[in-house]
Amino acid sequence: MGRLTALVLTLVVYLSLCDGAPTTASSGDHQIAEAYLSQFYRDNNATNSRSRTMFLPDLENELKVMQAFFGLHVTGKLDSNTLKTMKLPRCGVTDVAKFSHFQGRPSWKQSVVTYRITEYTSQLSQRDVDAIIAKAFQLYSDVIPLDFKQIYSGTADIMILFKAGYHGDFYPFDGPNGVLAHANSPGPEQGGDTHFDDDETWTLSSRDINLLLVAAHEFGHALGLDHSKDPSALMYPTYRYVNTNGYTLPRDDRLGVQALYGVRTSKDKPEPKPKPKPKPKPEPKPEPKPNPEPSRPEPCKRDLVFDAATSIRGELYFFKDGYYWKKGYYSGLSMHEVKSAWPSIESVDAAYEFSGRDISFLFNGQQYWGVKGSTTLPGYPKPITKFGFPTYVKKIDAAVHVKSTGHTLFFVGSKYWSFNERTAQMDRGFPKTIRHHFPGIGSQVDAAFENYGYLYFSEGPRQTEYDFSSKRVNRVLLNYGWLNCY
Repeated sequence: MGRLTALVLTLVVYLSLCDGAPTTASSGDHQIAEAYLSQFYRDNNATNSRSRTMFLPDLENELKVMQAFFGLHVTGKLDSNTLKTMKLPRCGVTDVAKFSHFQGRPSWKQSVVTYRITEYTSQLSQRDVDAIIAKAFQLYSDVIPLDFKQIYSGTADIMILFKAGYHGDFYPFDGPNGVLAHANSPGPEQGGDTHFDDDETWTLSSRDINLLLVAAHEFGHALGLDHSKDPSALMYPTYRYVNTNGYTLPRDDRLGVQALYGVRTSKDKPEPKPKPKPKPKPEPKPEPKPNPEPSRPEPCKRDLVFDAATSIRGELYFFKDGYYWKKGYYSGLSMHEVKSAWPSIESVDAAYEFSGRDISFLFNGQQYWGVKGSTTLPGYPKPITKFGFPTYVKKIDAAVHVKSTGHTLFFVGSKYWSFNERTAQMDRGFPKTIRHHFPGIGSQVDAAFENYGYLYFSEGPRQTEYDFSSKRVNRVLLNYGWLNCY
């Protein structure tokens, strides 16, 4: 899947540009500010990647960036206007994106883009919804050589639905007057898909939430537009009603979408199909190369699944298909082949760090290695039966050391074991069922690691941030958010 960013449009009123008065913020207000800055002004990956950074945030600088974006007085302090703005419902896409178009400038390559509405709102007639959605698309087809066609069965390029709460994409809606809608940027599978919160009150007028304006904004994202800093633009990240009679695409949005698709002229017609060229004679197949290198995995895929993850000496390692990404405070993000660091290891199924002994363990199949940094310790590999696993265990899916308990958790299929590092023995009564003892993280674990007091469990592309002390899920993320994807 290409780079996809889930984008959310929400209601906001006109913001005053005057200085904010100092405020004595409560602990609850500080929690609101931290959550707001973490979601919209931190290098977490978007909207729709919402992973916690591995480093302590600079809240003052994040406040300054946020205040500058909204035209507030830039103080770096949590004043009254800043807090008021944070408490308003708004768009869920980050406001610190580096591009006016999404990274890589994704766009639709065909001349006709199909869309399908799979679930309608009960607040408007189906006829009205069809008409408004068509009108929202027409705002773009009037200015770019792209046409949109509604279909009523099968899979369209852009799938549209109205639904409240959880609706299957890891970004549940939050009830009335919060998140209004979100959309993905162009691409295969879920690319361009657009969802509307059916807990909102949708209208065709100035009352409540005007569907045309919200839909047109979201379809801008579905075509490849990011947010604009121009307050008069449709793609400005806050909702503001304008008269929709005779409404046309504002200049900033028109220039942005035309930069992706070109300008529509009266001569725009579907190009004739080229005559088929004669098939060239097949060339002889080259001899296979011995020991080919594994293909390099792509980091910024919304469906990215980690093979394993761990920290090693203060840096995070994410393993995939014989490669790993290393993320460090000073070194940034880099990608390497596993055997370039540890020549005897082809790939990694599971990994964990026991920082008390400055040693990490890497698992592949029924063997494991002890390493210190990039040095493989002598005497390895060893069989996983050394840990006390029965012989029927053929591989470890994930492992993580819990510092607060001194025990390491091993995940195999739908169950997990607990290993006492002090006694070097498996705890009695294991294995136990993952779903029963870690509710909310899923039925199995593909990768696990610890970072700043939280445990992170990945099942497929979905990741949960887990508070081990309270035994509850803090939030739901996607794996690719750790890899500097915007």
